[in-house]
Amino acid sequence: MRAAMLTPALPRLAARLAVMVSGEALQGVFNLGLNLALLQVASTYDYGVFALVMIIGGLGLTYVRSLTALPASILISQSRNTPAAQAIEASFGAAAMILALAAAALTAALLSRWLEQGALAGGLFVWLWSIRSHLRTVFFARGRQGLASLGDVAFTASGMAGAALVLAMAARGDVLAMLFWALALANGLAILVMLGLARDKVRLAPPRHLLRRYRKLWRDLRWSLLSVSITNAQGQGMAFLVAAWAGPAGFAPIAAALLLFAPLRILSAGFANMAHPELARLMARHDEPEIDRVLRLWPLLLAVLGFGYLAALLIALRLLPASVSLPAADGVMLLAWIASLMPMLYATPRIWLEIRQDYRSIARLSLLAAVIGLGLVSVILLLAPARWALFGAAVSEIVVLAGSWALVRRGRRAR
Repeated sequence: MRAAMLTPALPRLAARLAVMVSGEALQGVFNLGLNLALLQVASTYDYGVFALVMIIGGLGLTYVRSLTALPASILISQSRNTPAAQAIEASFGAAAMILALAAAALTAALLSRWLEQGALAGGLFVWLWSIRSHLRTVFFARGRQGLASLGDVAFTASGMAGAALVLAMAARGDVLAMLFWALALANGLAILVMLGLARDKVRLAPPRHLLRRYRKLWRDLRWSLLSVSITNAQGQGMAFLVAAWAGPAGFAPIAAALLLFAPLRILSAGFANMAHPELARLMARHDEPEIDRVLRLWPLLLAVLGFGYLAALLIALRLLPASVSLPAADGVMLLAWIASLMPMLYATPRIWLEIRQDYRSIARLSLLAAVIGLGLVSVILLLAPARWALFGAAVSEIVVLAGSWALVRRGRRAR
């Protein structure tokens, strides 16, 4: 009977998820196409640098999300007072600006060592990308998903136009520097579209208000900071180990395999934006039956999407012309799919743990997975070609999947 009750809900949930993550889907297609095109015109070294910049920018997004967007989303979802919600946005918006600048500075510093030019453009790209990510999460929490999706459309359209122009001029200048400028402009345009359509003023709290709010939240946020740092080491440590061992060129085959499944990771992020405020409201109302249904239903849908994407990708790869080459073996692609699918399957329990602010358990689990995964990566780098380091990353993600569901099961039984 329970299965019969769940089955009719699946199409409704699938339709809702499709609307909510349509922006992520557009960005995923754009990202995949851009990477495939860049593989054909850029050197292996330059492509490895581009992939590492995307990882560094993604790491910056995790800190912006955990320290600004995530607490803002929880507090806004639970607030029924407009002035209070605006004060929350102002405080966490100011914090997001600071963190985004830190991520941009780190990116520019690394690029100045890897490239002759393009450090400023790369830093600006990461800064605007981080701010747009924060705004999207806040818009989802405010129930303004449509405006966030329109911002995604603006980013994708302008990014495609800019990238096409850069690739057409690939023989005339530094491809990476021009591409970073194009992506920075696309992110800036998307921010203007979201704020303009929302008719919102940019609200940034003064430093004293910012410090006062973070003093109140620091007890929980310090564990959030620790958990996201360990989670980043667990999730992206493999990339930096390979880059340190074999250089950007050695990381390129792994990046080529991972880029094929980048839409899955973008889908996971979009799902989190949709699910986080809704699950926060359910938990605030103590609606345990609905929470149980969510915990059963959402992972099932994500699993179907993950397997469906793999099937569609395998068909698409068979149709690619022979002139399009990917420097990744089939076995490496399978490991990349596993490493990308696992975060989709533990997205729901991770959100449940975050809303409960059980960052200590998240940190411990991520630490265990990081030790296992990076240990395997280190051994593989000593004994085999660098591209097989993805095996360690896949095992690490499987550990997180099993541990996340075990923590949720234990927490639900306790309640």
